[in-house]
Amino acid sequence: MKAHVTFALAMAASFALGAAAVERLHAQAKPPAYAIIEAEVSDVAAYMKEYAAYASVTLTDAGGKFLARSGKAAAMYGEPPQGRIIIIAFDSLEKAQAAFASEDFQAVKRKGDKYAKFRMWVVEGLPQ
Repeated sequence: MKAHVTFALAMAASFALGAAAVERLHAQAKPPAYAIIEAEVSDVAAYMKEYAAYASVTLTDAGGKFLARSGKAAAMYGEPPQGRIIIIAFDSLEKAQAAFASEDFQAVKRKGDKYAKFRMWVVEGLPQ
């Protein structure tokens, strides 16, 4: 009788561990997301001083990783970008959306809106 109880408990524990492992793997399977921002800056000095430095800290603290910040851009097809180009990676689309919707970022963006016009997209990447 004890062998049956021990076996049943071992099976239940194995099932619970397996379910937890599958849930963890499933959670890790979310694809990354990338924010692509085009900023037409009207006052570069004020933009850099009052917006860019604070936006960088706010988005980095929210999990963003800057991949490009207005390096050279070349148009391959169509019109070239009209301003600065910024690309930021996030762990998921939800994290990117939360970062840009946060009160901290919205306060910083109101300052940036004084010095630039922004166009922004967030796109889900391929699973890593």
